[in-house]
Amino acid sequence: SNSPVTDGKHLYAFFGSRGLYCLDFEGNMVWQKDLGRMESRHAHGEGASAALHGEMLVVNWDHQKQSSLMAFNTRIGKQIWSVKRDEMTSWSTPLIVEHEGHPQVVVSATGAVRGYDLKDGSLIWECRGLSRNVVASPVAAEGMVYVANSYDWQALMAIRLDGAKGDITETTNVVWKLDRLTPYVPSPLLVGRTLFFMRHNQNILSMLDARTGKNISGPFRLGGIREVFASPVAAGGRVYITDRSGNTIVFRHHDKGLDFLGVNHLDDHFSASAAVVGKELYLRGEKHLYCIAEN
Repeated sequence: SNSPVTDGKHLYAFFGSRGLYCLDFEGNMVWQKDLGRMESRHAHGEGASAALHGEMLVVNWDHQKQSSLMAFNTRIGKQIWSVKRDEMTSWSTPLIVEHEGHPQVVVSATGAVRGYDLKDGSLIWECRGLSRNVVASPVAAEGMVYVANSYDWQALMAIRLDGAKGDITETTNVVWKLDRLTPYVPSPLLVGRTLFFMRHNQNILSMLDARTGKNISGPFRLGGIREVFASPVAAGGRVYITDRSGNTIVFRHHDKGLDFLGVNHLDDHFSASAAVVGKELYLRGEKHLYCIAEN
């Protein structure tokens, strides 16, 4: 379930035990790194993707042995830094956010959500509260980071980055928390100041005001879809949610709730999140790769 990232010149793919790769758009290998073998919990496989920022590529290496967070130079593949982490397996992709002119790497995990300085990997802040088996990736906007999971218990936290230093678990940097309806595999979706998320892997969607954590409308049980692994995506004023059986529900959202637009079906099974490029929607199924466009 790892996804590649690109800077427009090269494609970077992290495949856990199979290594880290840089390719050009003709398919030529530019460089590759063997990072060793990951021992994932429950034999679920290796799901975290690499995160890209300028000429820095960041990899989350959380597994059942010595976990770490690593950064590499995109031009030559040289490791810039590596920091050890006291963590079990997590499948969450790191999020790189700019705050007060300085980029930091946010990683959701069992022991704590942590923010690291992108320059040298030094720990800036940490916050406890998520359970084991962290899969959903963080989202961020306007100086806030939102993290969630649902395994041993349900948890969603809104964390203010301003002034976040050291252990912020019991501080006002945790602006609000939620202990119900939170996602497991699909990541939250932040559109403007509205935070969307599924309940566990189910077809129940919530809409919250990201600033306050207050409910906007719903939660909604979405007819036409069932089990969901793919994260919701937004484009053109619409939100798209694809379930594992090939159904994609489409709706518009507004201050009072949702306007249902339709359910589309493809004869395939989907776990990967949709990708939006311009006016095209790309879906990767178990059997085929699809491009959906008006023309």
